[in-house]
Amino acid sequence: MTDLTTKYLGLSLKSPIIAASSGFTDSVHKLKQLEQQGVGAVILKSIFEEEILHEYNHVLKEEASNTGREEFLDYLDIRLRQEKLGKYLELIRQAKNEISIPVIASVNCKSAYEWMSFAEEIQRAGADALELNIFVLPSALNRTSHQNEEIYFEIVKHVKKRISIPVSLKISYYFSNLAQFIHDLDKTGIQGLVLFNRFYSPDFNLDTLEVSQGNVLSQPNEISMPLRWISMLSGRLECDLSASTGVAESSSVIKLLLAGAQTVQVASAFYRHGIGYAGVMHSELRDWMELKGFDSVDAFRGKLSQARYNDPEVFERVQFMKYFSDKEGF
Repeated sequence: MTDLTTKYLGLSLKSPIIAASSGFTDSVHKLKQLEQQGVGAVILKSIFEEEILHEYNHVLKEEASNTGREEFLDYLDIRLRQEKLGKYLELIRQAKNEISIPVIASVNCKSAYEWMSFAEEIQRAGADALELNIFVLPSALNRTSHQNEEIYFEIVKHVKKRISIPVSLKISYYFSNLAQFIHDLDKTGIQGLVLFNRFYSPDFNLDTLEVSQGNVLSQPNEISMPLRWISMLSGRLECDLSASTGVAESSSVIKLLLAGAQTVQVASAFYRHGIGYAGVMHSELRDWMELKGFDSVDAFRGKLSQARYNDPEVFERVQFMKYFSDKEGF
């Protein structure tokens, strides 16, 4: 019997396949279905700082003139917590009561605002871990790359000092020196890194001449980025690595585990095939393991990582990765 159990963020999982934050993780009913299909953990649909701030500013503009500003700001803060954050906390509590697999909360954040103290409430609600999904578009002409990167460290510092549950960071690859940046993040004490997040990409509608959203779901070819970077980083960091983006089928899961990922996050495949596809992925993963003679995930995890492959040069495509691999201790 093949053993799919694994460890992630210090948590015991029955499978390395986990449900990524998406529309499939926003209700207890769907979470139960995912558990029945064998996923090792669920990452709840993200609560967005940007959405909260947008609503805050909108309501402030519409209603602030009706009352004293200071009094209204206090009222608005309480109201938003009840409407947005309160519902999220209730989802955590219900999930912990009705499913047995780990429940990981998710916050999509872009700053270290004080409202991030909400992380404490997430912990009290019973979440097993917290995933911080951070992406700062490096588009400001008056900000240096160092200033953009500091935002990530500020958020981690702000959250880590408030909670004791494991914290993972979901990031993009938009950095001038990604390897060194990841190395520095690893030293902050986070328990996991998720490579990589996806974000809104604008497209143009040629019929209406309006801006629309493009590439909503990840495409199979997008696996190339997490595959390469997890392969090169596997065994060189203290924190766990979780793979995300381009996970279209069971073969994608197998490849990312061979690269060295502790877990593989799935979302787009569920949108294309339904929640039941998680069961198919597990079945095909077991079949492949039996065919190759692997009795556990640990038996082949990282087998094709750069650190273990007999020709490590095939992974190197840019100069700074050579610098990273040559650094003392790596």
